Amino acid sequence: MSVGPRPDGVKGWCVADMVGKALRVLSLLGEYPDGVGLSELARRAGYPVSTTHRLLSSLQEQGFARSDPGSKRYALGLRLFELGQRVSHARGFAGVALPVLRTLTEQTGEPTLMAVLDGHEQLYVHSVQGPRQIQIRGEPGQRGPLHCTSMGKCLVAFAPERAALVESLELTALSPRTITSRADFAREIASVRARGYAVADEEHEPGIRAVGVPVLAPDGTAIAAVSTAAPAYRVTMAELEAFVPALQAAARELAASLPR
Repeated sequence: MSVGPRPDGVKGWCVADMVGKALRVLSLLGEYPDGVGLSELARRAGYPVSTTHRLLSSLQEQGFARSDPGSKRYALGLRLFELGQRVSHARGFAGVALPVLRTLTEQTGEPTLMAVLDGHEQLYVHSVQGPRQIQIRGEPGQRGPLHCTSMGKCLVAFAPERAALVESLELTALSPRTITSRADFAREIASVRARGYAVADEEHEPGIRAVGVPVLAPDGTAIAAVSTAAPAYRVTMAELEAFVPALQAAARELAASLPR
């Protein structure tokens, strides 16, 4: 990629533009764990096939993408896994968090999930499955909404930018019970801050309930959130809320262990 002046004399615009396009292609590749064809990827990205091919070639050279010569499909490369492992190690998620989450699941008999705030979404970093056949999953690396999940509400309620998030988050209705009123959402976040935990009663998906707590830094801001989730037919909200002391104990342990 060459760097050239724009008509107005600003340099470097071509590089910035191509980096943005490459990142978009990389993000789209993440939506196709089994790989995607060049034409489909170009259509999704909104770029010409030739441009998409050039971007993929550059990503492949650096190990961020790979292609299958037989199927001619592209997928994410192992370089991303390597970087992800480094981030996980640096944040202490793997070595510190997993034992705590496993102990919590042993206490509740239900899955334990962990997420961090990333912009206007939550990013799942861990999910420990329980002993039951039917499980609620939050696959590491996937993203979820903030306004209708217990962990999301905790991350908003204890975020430094809480007021801005309350005012700017899209309150998309994902189930009949999703909070979509700005005023109601503000009251909900205030309630979460006051009581120290959040619930989601079939707000994200019908049939799923969850309770979550923040993992707080010394300044009172959330560095993560943990939750217990279960099918609504199996667990009442009262039963889930009975797990709050165990969740808060786990959160305190994580807060003391996770690097910041």
